[in-house]
Amino acid sequence: IVISISVENSKTVAFQTYGCKLNFAETSSISKNFLDKGYEIVDFKETADVYVINSCTVTDNAEKRCKEAVRRAKRLNPNAKVALVGCYSQLRPKELESFKNVDIILGNKEKFNLLNHLESHSESCFTSNELILKDNSFSPAYSIDDRTRTFLKIQDGCDYYCTFCAIPFARGRSRSDTIANTIKQAEEVVAQGQKEIILTGVNIGTFGKGSEENLFGLLKEMEKIEGLERIRISSIEPNLLTDEIIDYTAQSTKILPHFHIPLQSGNDELL
Repeated sequence: IVISISVENSKTVAFQTYGCKLNFAETSSISKNFLDKGYEIVDFKETADVYVINSCTVTDNAEKRCKEAVRRAKRLNPNAKVALVGCYSQLRPKELESFKNVDIILGNKEKFNLLNHLESHSESCFTSNELILKDNSFSPAYSIDDRTRTFLKIQDGCDYYCTFCAIPFARGRSRSDTIANTIKQAEEVVAQGQKEIILTGVNIGTFGKGSEENLFGLLKEMEKIEGLERIRISSIEPNLLTDEIIDYTAQSTKILPHFHIPLQSGNDELL
């Protein structure tokens, strides 16, 4: 995400995001906190007072890129505060504490409080993997940039615990907001001139889990939003793509007729 806004006599902050669309939505929400405090957001290639890396940990290469971004930030401004937040920080905080170029490390729960940590000069903070699995809180987020579409976070976490996947330990269990609150977020996005909303999360097909609500119900309510022209489902697991969602999409005038259906493995034993 690159956002450029000029603010006189302000501190500067730069953001670098790795990984999924959900990370991009969350980075955008975190950046709004800095804007509200009078920060100027600059490109990550420029000199800044604060550098924020929203990290990914799904592969070794993703972790290496995060470390490279930290080193690059310190080269640009050795006196800058460098924050590494997100999934990598959540899963391997002890490893990162020995990485001398990082000033603050925040896991997925605390990263939304990054500005408070910086202003209070508090220590790095992460929620242990054990506690994040018990966390039922949901932090809404959406991306706003120079495009006409937005990544809207509708869900977080996953309950599948596939053998090869660390995401449940980095993100916690599946959880989401209510349909009513999600629609409010979507209307806020549309009011800012966005025409297309991409629904994103870790496992969005489980939206509403633990309640009487579900993704199908959310889609029907989203179609009613005035000014919203296009709705896209970013990714959905094959077992959660129901016939009613397929049939509804086929006759919809707003939901785009395209599904990204991931197949991690066709082998039950491996999964």
